[in-house]
Amino acid sequence: MTLLVALSGWDAQTWVDRFAALLPDRNVVALGEPFDRREVHYAVTWKHPPGALAGLPNLAAIFSLGAGVDHLMGDDRLPEVPIVRVVDEDLTGRMSEYVVMHALMHLRQQPRYMAQQQRGVWEDDRLQPAAHEVRVGVMGLGVLGIDAARKLKMMGFDVAGWSRSPKDIDDFPTFSGTDGLGPFLARTDILVVLLPLTDATKGILDYKLLAQLAHDGRLGGPVVINAGRGGLQNEPDILRALDDGKLKAASLDVFVEEPLPPDSPLWKREEILITPHNAAMSAPDAIAAQIADQIRNVESGGALRNLVDRARGY
Repeated sequence: MTLLVALSGWDAQTWVDRFAALLPDRNVVALGEPFDRREVHYAVTWKHPPGALAGLPNLAAIFSLGAGVDHLMGDDRLPEVPIVRVVDEDLTGRMSEYVVMHALMHLRQQPRYMAQQQRGVWEDDRLQPAAHEVRVGVMGLGVLGIDAARKLKMMGFDVAGWSRSPKDIDDFPTFSGTDGLGPFLARTDILVVLLPLTDATKGILDYKLLAQLAHDGRLGGPVVINAGRGGLQNEPDILRALDDGKLKAASLDVFVEEPLPPDSPLWKREEILITPHNAAMSAPDAIAAQIADQIRNVESGGALRNLVDRARGY
C-alpha cells in the first residue's frame, strides 16, 4: 500500500522521510514522483493542486496536515472519501497562548507603551481596567475556541462564546446562530475569531459586524483578534472601522493574501498588531505521528477520529 504526500509550498521530502520512518511497511511517495495510482490508500495534503487526488481508485482517507481544511474544500474533484483534520494538543496550546497574550496586550495597553518607547515618552494611564471588567467574545467554539475561552476565563476575563449551532458548555455563556450574533457582539469588548473558513463565514468580519461590537466598555473601544483564517476578514472594512471609531485596535495573524504584501495599508496602522500566521505552528513530528497512529488504528478495525463534515466544511 502507498501513502501519497501531496503538498504545495512545503518541503515534501521531509514529510516523506517522517512517514517512511513511522510506517516502514508501506511505500511513501511525494506527488510528482512515479507511483501506481491503484496502490494509493491514503493521502496527506496541504494545498495540493486541484484535481491531484482524483483518479485514485483505492483511496480510503485524506489527512490534512493542518487544523484547517478550507484548502481541500476548494477542490471540486476531491474524492468522496473521509477527510481527517489535525487536532493536536500542542497546536491547541499554542493557539491559546497567542490569544491570551494579545488579549492581555490590549488590556494592559502594551501597543501604546511600545509606541511611547519609540518616541521616548513617559506617559502612564493609571486608570487601567482589570480583566474581569473586560468582556471577551470568542467566535468559533471548536477545540481551539473552547480551549482559548477557558484560558481567557482563567485570566479573569468575562468570557462568552458564539457558534453557528448551539453548544452546551458549562464554563461560560454561549450564543448561537443568526439570532444570537447581535446580542453576542453587543456584549463584546475584545472579539476573538477562531472560525473555520466556509462559504458561510467568508468575509464575516466586515463593517456591519464590527459596528455591532460594544462601545461602552472599559477599553475605550472594541478590539478584534483574528487568528482563524484570512478569508474571514474584509480588510478594507477593518481599516474603515478603525477610521470611523467603530474599532479601536486589532491583532491580525492571518490575511486574505499571504505573505501580506509590502504595500498593504495594514502595515502602516499603529492600531494593528501584525504577526506572520504563526499563532499556532504545531510540531511536524507530532502531526506525522498522529496521522500514522490513525492509519494503524483504522487498519486494526478502529474508527477514524476528527472527521470533517463536508456539508459544513469543517
